Amino acid sequence: MVETWALPATDVPSRVTRGVMTTMGEALSNVERHSTAKTVSIAVTAGRNGLRLTVSDDGQGSPAPVTGRGIARMRAAFAEIGGSLSVNSVPGEGTTVSGVVPMAR
Repeated sequence: MVETWALPATDVPSRVTRGVMTTMGEALSNVERHSTAKTVSIAVTAGRNGLRLTVSDDGQGSPAPVTGRGIARMRAAFAEIGGSLSVNSVPGEGTTVSGVVPMAR
């Protein structure tokens, strides 16, 4: 099951949209390939701190720091649009990918 929690109610530059969509696609691909999750939740929100993407699953998680080509691609996509990305994984509880792109001032 895929849950979508929120969507930004503001215009987002196309380059930011591409970076967020690339990251979301990679995160969902990782869920499908590695997590054995039953549920994945996606939230895309815009606020004072910027545009935030969170993809969380209830899968098997990982005991070691999460690395790999997919994680590197997601971090690169967010770095390219001026954002940062973190990956938290807890064995037996799942993984959460969170990224934020500061809003232009």
